[in-house]
Amino acid sequence: MSLLESLRGGLIVSVQAWRGSALDDPHVIAAMARAAQEGGAVAVRVAGSDDLRAVRASVALPVIGLIKREYAGFEPYITPTLEEVRSVIASGADIVAFDATRRRRPDGVKLLDMIGAIHAAGRLALADCATSADALAARSAGADAVATTLCGYTADTTGVPLPALDLVRELVRHEGFTICEGGIRSPEQVRAALDAGAHAAVVGTAITNVDWLVREFAGASDKVS
Repeated sequence: MSLLESLRGGLIVSVQAWRGSALDDPHVIAAMARAAQEGGAVAVRVAGSDDLRAVRASVALPVIGLIKREYAGFEPYITPTLEEVRSVIASGADIVAFDATRRRRPDGVKLLDMIGAIHAAGRLALADCATSADALAARSAGADAVATTLCGYTADTTGVPLPALDLVRELVRHEGFTICEGGIRSPEQVRAALDAGAHAAVVGTAITNVDWLVREFAGASDKVS
C-alpha cells in the first residue's frame, strides 16, 4: 500500500502548540503524537525542526512536516522557501507541506521547482491551498496531494465558512488526493468532510490545542481567572 493510500478515509492529527505555551516543547509534542497514534490517527502533522525530529523518533505513523517562518513583506509562512523545505526533509518528515497559493514567495522559487526539490529527496509534496486554482496549479506542477489548509486565511478567501466543504467538493471533481484541513471542530465535521469527498481530514486545535480548549471552557464558566 502506498503512503497516501494508507491515509485514505482517516484522521490526520495536527500536533502543534502556540509559541510560548507550556506545550511548546518537543517532548510534549512527541507525547501528543504518540497519543494520536494510539488513538487511531493515520498520520500526524507537525511544525518545526525540533518537534519534527522528536516526533519522528517517537511514532511509526507517517509524518507531515512543515516549518512556519515569516518573512517581512511576504504573506506565505508555511514552508515558504527552499531553505525550509530542506529543513523539513532533514528532520525526517515523510511528506512536506508548503504554501501553494499564488502569492509571492520570499526566495522567488517556482511551484514546479519547490515540488521538484521535495521529490528529489524521495518525499511527497502536500500543497496547502486556498482556492481551486491553487490546487489545480499545484497538481499540474506535480503535487502528490492538495489540502484546503489556507482557505479562509488569504485575502481572496476571507470569510469563507470552515471547514471548506464546498472547496473539497470542487477539488475532488478532479483527479488527485484531497485533504480537508481547517476549522474541523467535531467528529461530525470529520464525517462531513469525508462525505464531501475528502480522502482524509486534519484536526488540530480541537484535539491538541489545550490552551485554546481551556480558554473556551473557562469562558463558559462563572469564574474566569
